[in-house]
Amino acid sequence: MTQLLDPPTATSPTKTRSWRPTPERASLIVLLTLTAAAYLWTLSESGYANQYYSAAAQAGGESWKAWFFGALDASSSITVDKPPASLWVMGLSVRLFGLSSWSILVPQALMGVGTVGLVFAMVKKVAPWQAAIAAGALTALTPAAALMFRFNNPDALLLLLLVGAGFSTLKAIETGKGRWMVLAGALLGFGFLTKMLQAFLIIPAIAVVYLIAGKGSFGRRVGHGIACFVAMVVSAGWYIAIVELIPESWRPYIDGSTSNSLLELTLGYNGVGRLNGGDYGGLGNAGFSSAAGILRLFQGVSGGMVSWLLPAALLLLVTGLVPLRKTPRTDLTRAVLMLSGASMLVTGLVFSFMEGIYHDYYVVALAPWIAITAVVGAVIMWRDRDSLFARITLAVAMAGSAVWGWVLLGQSGEQPYDALRWPVLIIGLGVAAAFVFADRLTRRAVAAVLAAAAVTVGLGPAAYAIQTIGTAHTGSIVTAGPYEGGGMGGMRGGRPGGAAGGPGAQTQNGTPPTGQPQQMPDGMPGGNPGGMRGGGMMGGGAVDEELAAAVSTNAGHYTWVAAAIGSQTAAGLQLETGEAVMAIGGFNGTSNSITLEQFQENVANGEIHYFIAGGGMGGMRGGGASDETSSASEISAWVTENFTETTIGSSTVYDLTEATA
Repeated sequence: MTQLLDPPTATSPTKTRSWRPTPERASLIVLLTLTAAAYLWTLSESGYANQYYSAAAQAGGESWKAWFFGALDASSSITVDKPPASLWVMGLSVRLFGLSSWSILVPQALMGVGTVGLVFAMVKKVAPWQAAIAAGALTALTPAAALMFRFNNPDALLLLLLVGAGFSTLKAIETGKGRWMVLAGALLGFGFLTKMLQAFLIIPAIAVVYLIAGKGSFGRRVGHGIACFVAMVVSAGWYIAIVELIPESWRPYIDGSTSNSLLELTLGYNGVGRLNGGDYGGLGNAGFSSAAGILRLFQGVSGGMVSWLLPAALLLLVTGLVPLRKTPRTDLTRAVLMLSGASMLVTGLVFSFMEGIYHDYYVVALAPWIAITAVVGAVIMWRDRDSLFARITLAVAMAGSAVWGWVLLGQSGEQPYDALRWPVLIIGLGVAAAFVFADRLTRRAVAAVLAAAAVTVGLGPAAYAIQTIGTAHTGSIVTAGPYEGGGMGGMRGGRPGGAAGGPGAQTQNGTPPTGQPQQMPDGMPGGNPGGMRGGGMMGGGAVDEELAAAVSTNAGHYTWVAAAIGSQTAAGLQLETGEAVMAIGGFNGTSNSITLEQFQENVANGEIHYFIAGGGMGGMRGGGASDETSSASEISAWVTENFTETTIGSSTVYDLTEATA
């Protein structure tokens, strides 16, 4: 412990094949084991979590076509509004282990363990293993990470791929071998197939750092950069080419686009529209964006989810580069700090100022970069502790973290978080004072101070992470930690204990109902079934058992057992019955995914059994097709005029096999 943050001692170059249990290996095993245990703990209580993606995974587990295109239903009528890489993982898991909460969510938890391991490996390249353990632990304990690595949004896979790309870049700098840059490019390409342009936010960091720190001539480094770019284009472009070139009649409609185009989805809804808040292919921003600005990541829910060490990381990024200003161009320590710091800055600034749809859980993308920057910056300052500048920097970073932890812990106004505020503040300020005299401390005092520092900076996020792990999450607008105020657009999320049939409704066995959650932007159904946290502000009840039984009758005779406007109703009914349900109009019901003529042809061919009345996005419409012009409204009007309305359970339905005279 006394050597923590000091330069690593030289080791013998002799290689051995024997595996010896060292403190470093034992600590890493403990870290990864505890991370896995935390992320897997009571995981099934979240049920299908985000039913929108779970329904697509269920479809992919039944149909390879649906799996490849990321279709919402096994009959491949329409895709989800994201590329399918994360669905490929879940779909394979469902195919291997059957549809369950575990088969959907365990892959996300394992991605979290892998991400923590990569963070350890990155920091270990330039710092003692104790510091690498600290960086991994801080990543795992970030409340946003504890949330999203136990949830089935694409963010878990995206973060694993991005951290993997960062690690590969460092290996390229360390070894001078171009194949590592090729791997980094391939990982970025698959990141694009996970969440499109968000994967490219770390490209500036990778490009600049490698051009500065890579080995060999400038031309050689440029060549490796070009190889990285080509690998990225190929690993993402093959899928885009297939989707764009294949006839539209052979594949599902691309949800989130207005012209059935994956390229349009990339550049519009999941691209420029996110930045400027323009028309989201029929949704607009719909009031779902919290106020953009430099303080967005420090305020409201986002602050408690990720910003515990952000002030310290920003300070240590700037000051950490000062002692390294005279190091060789290829210095790996500076490369690590620059890579993590630049990734943190670019990602954070984009999230802060984007005027389109912004959800608090996006900040999970910052978790590893903040941890790496803060820890590596602290290591650099500690090694230079004979300098007053370094000691003052450590003291200010520690005091700032203590004060900011005190502020964040006080947001919820609940116990035990209120009780933790003062120990964090008092101990943190005491450690900050001790850092001023770090050059005079004895070995035992150093050990005590560093241990106290680690506990102080980790206590707040750990408390929020534990609360997050102990709380089931389902729906769309999920958040971490006990504080909810100032969340999505300033609106509060659902809390446990809602009225029966609405937010907070719970099935008999206590698992989250797979009912009709309300749809939110980002293609994610909301609702707060199962009495679970994070359902957003619009709730939805469970699928009526009588309706599920009716649509399941003679299911094998139909391509779709039912059709519903909007993915929210379709996803819940599909998960409940295990049968394909057509989502007319995509996630909010306004996309012209199927024309009236096509729907009439499906009905005439006996391919659809029931039409479920209602649906859409809670009655909310965007800036695209209006109620009068959308195909969904035309289909609804045609069904109403030509088929008999009936009530099954609590739902209004039309049997499309029995037209009125």
